[in-house]
Amino acid sequence: MNYLTDLMAIMSINSYTKNKIGVDNVGKFMSTWLEDLNFQKKIYTRELIGDHLLFSSKKKDGTKILLLGHNDTVFPANSFEDVSEDEEWIYGPGACDMKGGNIVALQALRNIYTSNKEIFNIDFLLVSDEESGSDDSKLVTSSIAKNYDLCFVFEAAGENMEVVTQRKGVGTFTIHIEGKASHAGNHYDKGIDANLEASFKLQDLVKLTNLDLQTTVNVGKINGGIGANTISPKCELTLEIRYTSNDEKQRVLNAIDTIVNKSYVKGTLSTLTGSIQRDVMQENSKQLELISQIEMITNSKLLTEKRGGVSDANIVASCGVTTLDGFGPYGDGDHTIKERALKDSFPKRIDLMTKILAHFQNNN
Repeated sequence: MNYLTDLMAIMSINSYTKNKIGVDNVGKFMSTWLEDLNFQKKIYTRELIGDHLLFSSKKKDGTKILLLGHNDTVFPANSFEDVSEDEEWIYGPGACDMKGGNIVALQALRNIYTSNKEIFNIDFLLVSDEESGSDDSKLVTSSIAKNYDLCFVFEAAGENMEVVTQRKGVGTFTIHIEGKASHAGNHYDKGIDANLEASFKLQDLVKLTNLDLQTTVNVGKINGGIGANTISPKCELTLEIRYTSNDEKQRVLNAIDTIVNKSYVKGTLSTLTGSIQRDVMQENSKQLELISQIEMITNSKLLTEKRGGVSDANIVASCGVTTLDGFGPYGDGDHTIKERALKDSFPKRIDLMTKILAHFQNNN
């Protein structure tokens, strides 16, 4: 299983999102391996983060497929860099999120190339900033998404090897509140308390959560005031929204605007910054048709699940491309120092993706 050796090699490189050199070094390994399969590389050069890489194959009539992964991981240098293995597991940063997934895609492409001596209508996009929200790469991803009929994303599989049909949308916002400072002892009534205003807004924001509809609003950070002897002149509330439908997104966004524009404490003024990072990926009929097709191709049941977390699958799905996620290996502990991937899940995922891609290669 040489692909596990390849995985260990790229896992041994620290590719924290802000470590441009490390992310680009992972990209160099992937470039060498994919160029051996006659992929042509386009580099989206970046100064402060790793370069985004698009590997393109030959094109002809038929279904156009995008494979999607990311080269970055979440831990800075010297914090979590140990890579190891035992009989069952591979341990280390990126084992399942998602260097392991990139290797699944790579090995499936190797299998196709070995069988057909060429690859066509399959492109592979590797971005460098997924773990920090894809703020830069989502523009690249969105701009090329229209060129494809199908997208397969290689985040980790579910515990029972499920693929992902739905992911919540997510947005991050900050409410900036302006009050007026005054001495809390001598001129208490002259102040306009931004912290007090924030407390009222906080309560109304939390009320927007609807667990029955899987909508959450979380005010995760509050920053305000100067000291105990001063009426607070400023306060900020940083919040995240997650939702499973566009109707819920609009309800929450409208309500947030109302809360921002209302002054609970006379004299305060509030403004809002932030945006939707990744829009919702909703399960749809085209996905279910694709799943039925895959089950016929593989003569096996393909289990599915819905996840609250987001990925770049959200971006492609929002562009109208039929998208499925979770084609990486099974693993757990992602975003922690206990991250690992189950060894025997690799051949299962590689076999699945090889059969899928071979079908479209041979039936276009």
